[in-house]
Amino acid sequence: MQPLRGTKDILPDENILWQYIRKIITPILSSSNYNEITTPIIENTELFQRSIGKGTDIINKEMYSFSDQGQRNITLRPEGTASIARAFISNKMYNFNSVNRLWYLGPMFRYERPQHGRQRQFHQLGIECIGSHNPIADVEVIRLATRILNKLEYKKYQLEINSIGKIEERAIYKNILVNYLQKYTNDLDKDSKVRIKTNPLRILDSKCHKTQEIIHYAPKLISCLKSESREYFDNVCELLNSLAIPYNINYNLVRGLDYYNDTAFEIKTQELGSQDTICGGGRYDSLIKQLGGPNTPSVGWAIGLERLIMLIKNEFTSTNNNPYVYLINQNLNTQKYMWTIMNILEEQNIKFELDLSITNFSKKLKKAYKSGAKKCIIIGENEVQTQTMTIKDLQSNDQNTIKLEMFIKTSHFN
Repeated sequence: MQPLRGTKDILPDENILWQYIRKIITPILSSSNYNEITTPIIENTELFQRSIGKGTDIINKEMYSFSDQGQRNITLRPEGTASIARAFISNKMYNFNSVNRLWYLGPMFRYERPQHGRQRQFHQLGIECIGSHNPIADVEVIRLATRILNKLEYKKYQLEINSIGKIEERAIYKNILVNYLQKYTNDLDKDSKVRIKTNPLRILDSKCHKTQEIIHYAPKLISCLKSESREYFDNVCELLNSLAIPYNINYNLVRGLDYYNDTAFEIKTQELGSQDTICGGGRYDSLIKQLGGPNTPSVGWAIGLERLIMLIKNEFTSTNNNPYVYLINQNLNTQKYMWTIMNILEEQNIKFELDLSITNFSKKLKKAYKSGAKKCIIIGENEVQTQTMTIKDLQSNDQNTIKLEMFIKTSHFN
């Protein structure tokens, strides 16, 4: 049996890196009062249809949807923001705080062709700042993304930012863009020929070189922004400047989800080929109201964990995964005695491995050396009768026997 295409086992040695990332991000997000939230991986299909947009690739091509035994339409979540918005509404979180700062980490699912850094089951770290329509909220979330990357000692990235305006401004621009593209229809790539009718803004994000040449000379969305949207974007840029966070304004930057407005941004790298986006996000002020909640402005981002791990794994120095102590016992009676010693080791946060083999003492000791442990605790009938324990140093081969009572009183392992 093999894993399904587009899925991957995360083995114990790899999980050390995943745990390291969580250890890094948790204090960074906690210090800015972001609290972890966990939502189900299955939701009603309608949630994503209403939020992501029917003209998007996710809805049209990529969702894992099915009918359950109750004939309900269920979808494995393809992204995190819609689920967070649903949780915010269904749990009436707006009654508790005017601003809710949330973060999540978990698996998402999209039916895509598996590629380098892209799986059908993938994991995202995301944050959502819900309840503020203030440029400083946009910059707060961007700052946290850069802090996390810098703390992980990855600095070969570029921040790109744009304003995609409001719905009515984008509607005007869509007409202008479509009129411009009409004369190049035959030269567009296959996906863009479809998008010109369904979601023309997504053509700006095409990876096709020929299409990008056409887009280069197209009118820019910023030309359709009114003074309020321009001022908001200018304030975001000014705050980024005050933090000395470098960025490039990319007037062709759009996000692949319909719920975004105003600020849109991506953090990119040149080390992943075509899958160059590490982090993507922006402002979504109408999503929660659109899903039946109160009018609640919000902004957030998501980082793809698999891509992030590809970028930092070569710089990551794995901690020793070997036990510090190897435990050897002789029979049923000595095994009962061993529980007390294991409890003490747990209380002192000392990593140990209990020998489970049914072999003689000599072979057990060979396994102790092979385990990479520094110490070996040996319990035989004599240790049980005298309430002692024999400790062998596996590096120097020194061995001594101490009273169990003394070991219990010791605040650290001797």
